[in-house]
Amino acid sequence: MVPLEAALSGAIGSRVRISTNPASSTIEGTLFTACPITNLVAINTADGKQTQAGDYHLIPISRIQSFQIVSLAPSSQTAESTTFTDAVPPLHALDTRALKNREANAVAKIQEGEARRGKGVTREAQDLFDAFSRTMPTRWDGASIIVADAVVIAPPYRVDDCRPLVAGDTAALARVRKVLEMERKKIELRNASATIGSSNAFARSGG
Repeated sequence: MVPLEAALSGAIGSRVRISTNPASSTIEGTLFTACPITNLVAINTADGKQTQAGDYHLIPISRIQSFQIVSLAPSSQTAESTTFTDAVPPLHALDTRALKNREANAVAKIQEGEARRGKGVTREAQDLFDAFSRTMPTRWDGASIIVADAVVIAPPYRVDDCRPLVAGDTAALARVRKVLEMERKKIELRNASATIGSSNAFARSGG
């Protein structure tokens, strides 16, 4: 079996269809390059007849589940006389630093999203975390919420469950308690509205 990297390198310039994991998706376009340094492939999904800059997508080779060649690269020359400048599409020097930065930024965003998601916490706890994170630096410490590295809110996340990380920091504690009280009231109102809506729907169906 031909290694995936070698197969991709041999298909540069061809129109390919690539399926990826874990988020199942399919991208079709012209294979611009397969870079062994960054372990990325670049796909140009723009219409080959267009003259403007292409629409490029970067895909980590490790996420490629399968790929197939839709059509071979057009060539008016023999393989012996073909050069990089004649490749279709034209191949240019890759800015590997920019590619690595782009990949690192994408990974950082994924990790940031995971860090914002509490592990084994209730929907109410996640809602409170999200509310605080919109206005203040917020992170999880197990099931506890750390706000601005100044106040910890322990389960069940009541006003009395707040305590300062630095003894005597009453200003931060008062601010967090005020926001927490306000957000809990919002959650209670949402829950009450949902309960009333469900009761009305049940009453109509029963009538």
